[in-house]
Amino acid sequence: MRKLRPSGRLRALSGLLAAGALIAGLTGTTAHATESTLRTAPAEIGIQFNPDGDAGQCGGTTGQQWSSNPDFTRPIRIDTDNRSGGCQLAFGIYDPDNTLSGLSLSYRFQASPGGDAGQCGNPGTYQMPIQRFRTFGPSVRIDTDNRAGWCNLAFTVSGRSDVVLDVQFYADGDGGQCVNALPAGQYQSAFAGAPVTVGIDADGRSGGCQLLLRLRRV
Repeated sequence: MRKLRPSGRLRALSGLLAAGALIAGLTGTTAHATESTLRTAPAEIGIQFNPDGDAGQCGGTTGQQWSSNPDFTRPIRIDTDNRSGGCQLAFGIYDPDNTLSGLSLSYRFQASPGGDAGQCGNPGTYQMPIQRFRTFGPSVRIDTDNRAGWCNLAFTVSGRSDVVLDVQFYADGDGGQCVNALPAGQYQSAFAGAPVTVGIDADGRSGGCQLLLRLRRV
């Protein structure tokens, strides 16, 4: 019996259908990868900074703010002195996709050795909560003035070796008020086994101390 061969037109149509199926498969794979990438939101670090007296002592960005890599948070400016009240400060991590599983970040607040502890309210070591919603750890209270000593604020990273916390801390006046400060734009990095400590000694001298943070993967 004579076999019927497909015509050239049928062969062309068959080729087009096969090519279309291949493109659709590739497009679907790309779309799935893109969608998966879009679903992975970057983690954000947050600062909560509020005055509880004369608001002129707590400048820059007050209230709540959040920022993700590659951006630093906007600066907060600490300029406490003999005016009434001080500044309340807290931190948190927003991680909606649990990309920081296993990570621990903490902040420790205490008076410098021999310093007047009344300038450093709610001293202790606190965890930055790492949550799928935006929240903050306990607030510490900065109320430095002309009393002896200052307040040390230390940031510690543990549990992961691929995450660092960058700390910008600089003076915008008398540099003696900002212990361990660097020039504006430079930063120190806290990572596992290497904390970063800055000292806040704002008082009646000119200017204050500015603090910015950035959380990033390495």
